[in-house]
Amino acid sequence: MNRRKFLTSSVIATGGAILSRSLLAKTGAPSRPNVILCMTDDQGWGDTGYNGHPHLKTPNLDKMASEGVRFDRFYSAAPVCSPTRGSCITGRHPNRYGIWFAMDGHIKPQELTIYEALKARGYATGHFGKWHLGTLTREKGAQNRWGVWSRKPREHYSPPWVNGVEACFVTESKVPTWDPMKTPEHWKRKGNKEDKPFGNDYFVGPDKIARDNLEGDDSRVIMDRVVPFIKQAVAVKKSFLAVVWFHTPHSPVLAGPKHLAMYKDRPEHEAHYYGCLTAMDQQVGRLRKTLNELSVSEDTIMFFCSDNGPARQGKKRHVGSPGPFRGFKLSLLEGGIRVPGIMVWPRRIKQPRVVKTPACTSDYVPTIYEALNIKPKAQPTPLDGISLLGAVFRNETKRAKPIAFAVHGQIALIDNRYKIYSRNRGKTYSLYDLVDDPGEKKDLADKRPDILKSMKKTLESWRQSCDDSLQGKDYKTDGPSDTTNAAPAAKT
Repeated sequence: MNRRKFLTSSVIATGGAILSRSLLAKTGAPSRPNVILCMTDDQGWGDTGYNGHPHLKTPNLDKMASEGVRFDRFYSAAPVCSPTRGSCITGRHPNRYGIWFAMDGHIKPQELTIYEALKARGYATGHFGKWHLGTLTREKGAQNRWGVWSRKPREHYSPPWVNGVEACFVTESKVPTWDPMKTPEHWKRKGNKEDKPFGNDYFVGPDKIARDNLEGDDSRVIMDRVVPFIKQAVAVKKSFLAVVWFHTPHSPVLAGPKHLAMYKDRPEHEAHYYGCLTAMDQQVGRLRKTLNELSVSEDTIMFFCSDNGPARQGKKRHVGSPGPFRGFKLSLLEGGIRVPGIMVWPRRIKQPRVVKTPACTSDYVPTIYEALNIKPKAQPTPLDGISLLGAVFRNETKRAKPIAFAVHGQIALIDNRYKIYSRNRGKTYSLYDLVDDPGEKKDLADKRPDILKSMKKTLESWRQSCDDSLQGKDYKTDGPSDTTNAAPAAKT
């Protein structure tokens, strides 16, 4: 029996309490807080006001950071979109189930998603914006695909509605940040025409495409679906999980007249980039205002992050900032994976604080499990993430396990102080002290061979563990495991 069948035939049981008694006593943590996971697409660590951007206006993100927890060492699980997104909803590194790159692989049926875990506990589950974890149709030539998905859309069919999502408004991949259904003017050089559709539809279910309210700012278009979902859940007194994955500021980058005017003193390409981010920021503010109006803000855990660092500057209006860090999207240097990270939970987090303990998108699932005091029996192991509540509530300054990365020949491992990095599949490594040298300017590999050797051993052990996972060793099923990239019949 695969995991999808198991979840439809039985309720996920809860194991022993995960929250320590001391933590329960300190926080009085309820068993059913609402959960919201917000994420942007290609927003750099430096692309916020609170991280010191000289021009960009993000007052609502700044307010979140000033009221809740600001994670200064928050990492995306990968330097590119699809793998990071997989980590957010499974708590496991995507190398364990074959999502190697953008439009490469899919969420497998044996994986337990956060939607399934919370749906089994009576939560309303919704996903809004970008999906990017499998195809939404089985048709070739659909949804502006490239790579593996374009060649094998049927094998990689894994939409939200077979992964525990009840309400969705999703695209398979990118869309313009203004008028998302239209091909923009500055993309004509790719052979497209402005009067033709961009090529990615918003789906609301199997073969069901949204047709109305698709003009203007894409972040507003998305939030117009999130707000009714939350209102409906509150109206029937149901806890909810809302995952909101904005397309902003991924290309095609455009802002509308109102937000362009806010940056009229900047060059046009900068005004579009900053404008679409400010438009997104306003929708974050709208979301928080809605929670307050519905009197559910206090018991809502809300996270915000980006899926990777900014795209390399200089092309297609890309002016994103990695802050003081080296590297951009696609790189495992800090600029490609260190991203904005914020958490608010008003009833439990009364005073703002800055957490310098390393944190990662893989940590979302374990954190939510601890906050809800659940331990799903159907959860594949190992989890790569850890609960962040120790750092938030117990002042834990040391991360219990390091964060490992692997993508397209690059591999890296980050612990509480040091980082090893290889761009040639482990043939040679650099070693950096991220506390004293966050800009990765001083390679200590020759000076601290003892640290390098120890971290290499840990990283190789992790890579072997991922290889074991790919062979299906993590799955407790009655039948053969899905060890290929093909989606089993139970998912289609």
